[in-house]
Amino acid sequence: MPTYNKLVRDGIPRTIAANGKSFRTRILQPEEYAVALRTKLQEETEEFLRAKDPEEALEELADLLEVIRALAGANGADWDRLEAIRAMKAEKRGGFEDRIYLVDVDDGES
Repeated sequence: MPTYNKLVRDGIPRTIAANGKSFRTRILQPEEYAVALRTKLQEETEEFLRAKDPEEALEELADLLEVIRALAGANGADWDRLEAIRAMKAEKRGGFEDRIYLVDVDDGES
């Protein structure tokens, strides 16, 4: 019997049951949930970085968005608040559309 010990999407137990398999789950306490979400974010990021083509990359980005939405909720915000913060930062500092890569800054010290 494989052991997973990880946060999964809400529909996964239903899928496992539909395949005639038995399983054990538990509901995480808020502190455990916050830690598990961070672990899931790292897992999904690694899967995105290993993506072999644009379609697979998009699938993994969608998974990342789902985790980010859950992290926002775990931190007391909803998607609208998160988007408002993102938009404010983009207005103030810009986004990444111009593909600017900072090489160095001459601060007058050598």
